[in-house]
Amino acid sequence: MIEIIPAIDILDKKVVRLTLGDPDRSDTYMDNPLEAALNWQKQGANSIHIIDLDAVFGKSDNQDIIISISENLEIPIQIGGGIRTIAKARYFLDSGVEKIILGSMPIKNPEESKLILGEYGSDRVIIALDHEKGRVKIDGWKKSGGLTIIEALERFTADGFEWFLVTDITRDGTLKGPDIRTMNTISDKASIIASGGVSSLQDISDLRSSGVKAVVIGKALYEKKLSLAEILEEAKRC
Repeated sequence: MIEIIPAIDILDKKVVRLTLGDPDRSDTYMDNPLEAALNWQKQGANSIHIIDLDAVFGKSDNQDIIISISENLEIPIQIGGGIRTIAKARYFLDSGVEKIILGSMPIKNPEESKLILGEYGSDRVIIALDHEKGRVKIDGWKKSGGLTIIEALERFTADGFEWFLVTDITRDGTLKGPDIRTMNTISDKASIIASGGVSSLQDISDLRSSGVKAVVIGKALYEKKLSLAEILEEAKRC
């Protein structure tokens, strides 16, 4: 069964969703990220996906909020955004966060990323592959990572990484549907978490058929295009 993971993006300590990763195109949905996390847990989520956008954009960070969420939930969380040092990665993993998401770090500092992998294991480290037309982007989607998705998967799986969060940045926050073609191409190469564009139950069915392990869903839930209950029910049909 494909895992359904509700998303919580934190900007200015509030729950927001961005369109195409643009901080100037943000919609605020809740003032309290912990309340949002508890709500998704109550509705049946098995894990929560959290991105610290303040840390991504270098404004500040929300470590206190994230640790509070981790401590108050009975389900695991995965956290990403601005984790660019070994110290910050260790801080989250040693504080009880189940998984961390590394974006720019594996490309810019591969040896440090492999050190984290060696210390904590492949089940606790996810590599984010944010891409535009198959080319990986880093530093908040502003710069080229110099690799295609396929090249990145080959490099990082050879290093021992297993889990990858794959986001088509041209679809993120648009509700235009996920990048099924790419998912069909890469799902047999590693454990893939799909992200970006989901807006219908058909999208869930298509992603399940593609072979990805999980899907992160944000705007479709907050805009009430879909309920978590109906998504979870669709995910069981396999």
